[in-house]
Amino acid sequence: MPGVADIFRSCGPEYRDRYGHAMPPSHRRTMQDVVDCRTERMGGHLFRCSHCDHLRYSYHSCKNRSCPACHESDRKSWLEKRKREQLPVPYYHAVFTVPKELHEIIRSHQKISYALLMEAAALSLMKLASDNRYVGGKIGMLSVLHTWTRALVYHPHVHCLIPAGGLSHDNRYWLEARKTYLVPVRALSDIFRATFIALARRKLPETVFPQSIWKTPWVVYCKPCGHSTEKTLSYLARYVHQTAITNSRILSVERGKVTFRYKDSRECRWKTMTLEASEFIRRFLQHVLPRGFHKVRYYGLLSPRNRNIFEQIRRELTNKTEIGDAEPLNVDSSAKIPESIRLCPLCHKGYLISIMPLPRRWRAPP
Repeated sequence: MPGVADIFRSCGPEYRDRYGHAMPPSHRRTMQDVVDCRTERMGGHLFRCSHCDHLRYSYHSCKNRSCPACHESDRKSWLEKRKREQLPVPYYHAVFTVPKELHEIIRSHQKISYALLMEAAALSLMKLASDNRYVGGKIGMLSVLHTWTRALVYHPHVHCLIPAGGLSHDNRYWLEARKTYLVPVRALSDIFRATFIALARRKLPETVFPQSIWKTPWVVYCKPCGHSTEKTLSYLARYVHQTAITNSRILSVERGKVTFRYKDSRECRWKTMTLEASEFIRRFLQHVLPRGFHKVRYYGLLSPRNRNIFEQIRRELTNKTEIGDAEPLNVDSSAKIPESIRLCPLCHKGYLISIMPLPRRWRAPP
């Protein structure tokens, strides 16, 4: 099956010749890393089986966060940590979007705009939830930035996972939120719009914002997760350490065109789309985040500075539940085997033991 690396190898040079003058360094670095991933250019290790003496060359991954072939173990590790940190309460899932009129401005100032987008979503939720008519206390949230649709179209938005409750203003009581209602969505949308524009005008004083953004509705929704909190976490985990498309969704690369499949959320069925290779590369690269930007952030009770308070709340709430201690997590059996010892794929009896490192650009013998 073809992958993103194959597209970059075959069509990347032409794309760089046409648009290289306008490409930021992060895009160039991503293209090169994806092409070099798990090849001799990255170096690696030589393994030998303890039973059949089979030799296996294993090359390093590029570790670029936009590479679709990396970070599977990181994704699992992140997901397991978030599950262990969960409070024994229901959760809400909120999504904040911005109108299309702002897409070009956000894309032109990514590092600033993305941070403001996440900050505005958090401030809006915390401001409304602190009202005594709703939660009446300080809430916490896990926020994840997404910039794409399933068809790789540019669509910046923020996902928030929020425990259904908060800490009282005097830091003495845990206040439970309603089971089916956290905050009013219309008011949340208006506060989010005003907060984001106020922050953006302060950080980007020379930018002119279109007046139509005050008339266009900003789509915001907040729904209870119910029994699917882990499902929501799994969904977010897929894009924390990976990018907008996986190699398994790419069907073919022929005659300068790329065909991939995507799920239509409106019709709830899978479809296929064919794009020119240059358009596919453009759509892929526009989701490469600026270097050093954190796409996962924690606010309120979940922020790092409130870690001690959060752990105390989690212990007290866990002791009050009838379930008691949490069930042990299912650990992948492959994780029990050290990285330097793996089961031989040839004889399935011995273990692959690293016998020597391979320097970068070292080629294995035929």
